[in-house]
Amino acid sequence: MDEDMDRALAEKAEALADAIEVAVGPWLIGAVRRIAAAQRLAGGDRFVLAAETAAKQAKAEVMPRIRELLGTDIDAQATTPLTLLREGIGPATALLVEFGARPARREDFAVRAFPQDLFGLAPAAFEDVAPELRDPGIEWGAAKAFVHLRRRRAEGVA
Repeated sequence: MDEDMDRALAEKAEALADAIEVAVGPWLIGAVRRIAAAQRLAGGDRFVLAAETAAKQAKAEVMPRIRELLGTDIDAQATTPLTLLREGIGPATALLVEFGARPARREDFAVRAFPQDLFGLAPAAFEDVAPELRDPGIEWGAAKAFVHLRRRRAEGVA
Protein backbone atom coordinates (compact mmCIF):
# COMPACT_ATOMS: atom_id res chain seq x y z
CA MET A 1 0.00 0.00 0.00
CA ASP A 2 2.85 2.41 0.78
CA GLU A 3 4.25 2.04 -2.74
CA ASP A 4 0.80 2.64 -4.23
CA MET A 5 0.36 5.84 -2.24
CA ASP A 6 3.87 7.05 -3.07
CA ARG A 7 3.20 6.33 -6.76
CA ALA A 8 -0.14 8.16 -6.57
CA LEU A 9 1.57 11.16 -4.94
CA ALA A 10 4.25 11.17 -7.65
CA GLU A 11 1.56 11.09 -10.35
CA LYS A 12 -0.32 13.97 -8.70
CA ALA A 13 2.93 15.94 -8.42
CA GLU A 14 3.72 15.40 -12.10
CA ALA A 15 0.19 16.36 -13.12
CA LEU A 16 0.45 19.57 -11.08
CA ALA A 17 3.84 20.45 -12.56
CA ASP A 18 2.54 19.81 -16.09
CA ALA A 19 -0.52 21.98 -15.47
CA ILE A 20 1.58 24.80 -14.00
CA GLU A 21 3.92 24.67 -16.99
CA VAL A 22 0.99 25.17 -19.36
CA ALA A 23 -0.55 27.96 -17.27
CA VAL A 24 2.38 30.10 -16.10
CA GLY A 25 3.11 31.90 -19.38
CA PRO A 26 -0.47 32.87 -20.23
CA TRP A 27 -1.07 33.89 -16.61
CA LEU A 28 1.81 36.36 -16.55
CA ILE A 29 1.10 37.71 -20.03
CA GLY A 30 -2.55 38.22 -19.12
CA ALA A 31 -1.72 39.90 -15.81
CA VAL A 32 0.74 42.28 -17.46
CA ARG A 33 -1.70 43.11 -20.26
CA ARG A 34 -4.53 43.81 -17.79
CA ILE A 35 -2.38 46.22 -15.82
CA ALA A 36 -1.09 47.87 -18.99
CA ALA A 37 -4.64 48.31 -20.31
CA ALA A 38 -5.98 49.62 -17.00
CA GLN A 39 -3.16 52.16 -16.77
CA ARG A 40 -3.14 52.91 -20.50
CA LEU A 41 0.57 52.19 -20.83
CA ALA A 42 2.09 52.98 -24.20
CA GLY A 43 4.27 50.50 -26.04
CA GLY A 44 2.06 48.64 -28.48
CA ASP A 45 3.74 45.70 -30.18
CA ARG A 46 6.97 46.29 -28.29
CA PHE A 47 5.07 45.89 -25.02
CA VAL A 48 3.37 42.69 -26.19
CA LEU A 49 6.69 41.19 -27.26
CA ALA A 50 8.30 42.25 -23.97
CA ALA A 51 5.43 40.64 -22.01
CA GLU A 52 5.89 37.38 -23.89
CA THR A 53 9.64 37.50 -23.25
CA ALA A 54 9.10 38.20 -19.54
CA ALA A 55 6.68 35.25 -19.30
CA LYS A 56 9.17 32.93 -21.01
CA GLN A 57 11.91 34.10 -18.66
CA ALA A 58 9.73 33.55 -15.60
CA LYS A 59 8.74 30.11 -16.84
CA ALA A 60 12.39 29.19 -17.49
CA GLU A 61 13.31 30.31 -13.98
CA VAL A 62 10.44 28.80 -12.04
CA MET A 63 9.58 25.52 -13.77
CA PRO A 64 12.85 23.68 -13.06
CA ARG A 65 12.50 24.66 -9.40
CA ILE A 66 8.89 23.51 -9.27
CA ARG A 67 9.69 20.18 -10.90
CA GLU A 68 12.65 19.67 -8.58
CA LEU A 69 10.52 20.48 -5.54
CA LEU A 70 7.69 18.19 -6.59
CA GLY A 71 10.20 15.41 -7.25
CA THR A 72 11.66 15.76 -3.75
CA ASP A 73 10.48 13.56 -0.89
CA ILE A 74 7.75 15.40 0.99
CA ASP A 75 9.69 15.35 4.26
CA ALA A 76 12.50 17.29 2.55
CA GLN A 77 10.30 19.90 0.86
CA ALA A 78 11.15 23.28 2.36
CA THR A 79 8.68 25.32 0.31
CA THR A 80 5.63 24.93 -1.92
CA PRO A 81 4.98 25.19 -5.65
CA LEU A 82 2.72 28.19 -4.99
CA THR A 83 5.55 29.97 -3.19
CA LEU A 84 7.82 29.32 -6.17
CA LEU A 85 5.17 30.74 -8.50
CA ARG A 86 5.02 33.84 -6.33
CA GLU A 87 8.79 34.18 -6.64
CA GLY A 88 8.48 33.94 -10.43
CA ILE A 89 6.83 37.34 -10.89
CA GLY A 90 10.14 39.20 -11.09
CA PRO A 91 10.37 39.49 -14.89
CA ALA A 92 6.76 40.69 -15.19
CA THR A 93 7.27 43.20 -12.38
CA ALA A 94 10.46 44.50 -14.00
CA LEU A 95 8.64 44.91 -17.31
CA LEU A 96 5.82 46.89 -15.74
CA VAL A 97 8.31 49.14 -13.97
CA GLU A 98 10.21 49.65 -17.24
CA PHE A 99 7.03 50.73 -19.02
CA GLY A 100 6.10 53.14 -16.24
CA ALA A 101 3.25 51.30 -14.53
CA ARG A 102 2.12 52.64 -11.18
CA PRO A 103 2.35 50.18 -8.28
CA ALA A 104 -0.94 48.80 -7.04
CA ARG A 105 -2.49 49.77 -3.75
CA ARG A 106 -2.08 46.73 -1.56
CA GLU A 107 -3.15 45.74 1.92
CA ASP A 108 -0.55 45.99 4.68
CA PHE A 109 -0.28 42.20 4.90
CA ALA A 110 0.46 41.91 1.18
CA VAL A 111 3.12 44.61 1.41
CA ARG A 112 4.80 42.80 4.32
CA ALA A 113 4.42 39.29 2.91
CA PHE A 114 5.35 40.10 -0.69
CA PRO A 115 7.41 43.31 -0.71
CA GLN A 116 8.66 42.79 -4.28
CA ASP A 117 5.13 42.32 -5.62
CA LEU A 118 4.55 45.95 -6.55
CA PHE A 119 1.60 45.18 -8.82
CA GLY A 120 -0.29 42.52 -6.86
CA LEU A 121 0.71 39.71 -9.23
CA ALA A 122 1.50 37.06 -6.59
CA PRO A 123 -1.22 34.42 -6.55
CA ALA A 124 -2.97 33.58 -3.29
CA ALA A 125 -4.04 30.19 -4.67
CA PHE A 126 -3.37 28.01 -7.69
CA GLU A 127 -6.65 29.04 -9.27
CA ASP A 128 -5.46 32.66 -9.26
CA VAL A 129 -2.94 31.53 -11.88
CA ALA A 130 -5.50 29.52 -13.85
CA PRO A 131 -8.79 27.84 -12.92
CA GLU A 132 -7.36 24.64 -14.41
CA LEU A 133 -4.79 24.48 -11.58
CA ARG A 134 -7.40 24.22 -8.86
CA ASP A 135 -8.04 20.48 -9.09
CA PRO A 136 -4.42 19.36 -9.63
CA GLY A 137 -3.38 21.59 -6.72
CA ILE A 138 -6.01 20.15 -4.41
CA GLU A 139 -5.30 16.58 -5.50
CA TRP A 140 -1.55 16.96 -4.97
CA GLY A 141 -2.09 18.64 -1.59
CA ALA A 142 -4.46 15.91 -0.45
CA ALA A 143 -2.12 13.15 -1.60
CA LYS A 144 0.81 14.84 0.13
CA ALA A 145 -1.20 15.22 3.35
CA PHE A 146 -2.28 11.57 3.22
CA VAL A 147 1.30 10.32 2.75
CA HIS A 148 2.54 12.66 5.49
CA LEU A 149 -0.12 11.46 7.93
CA ARG A 150 0.51 7.81 7.05
CA ARG A 151 4.23 8.26 7.75
CA ARG A 152 3.67 9.99 11.07
CA ARG A 153 1.24 7.28 12.19
CA ALA A 154 3.78 4.61 11.22
CA GLU A 155 6.31 6.44 13.42
CA GLY A 156 3.77 6.60 16.24
CA VAL A 157 3.71 10.41 16.08
CA ALA A 158 0.18 11.16 14.92
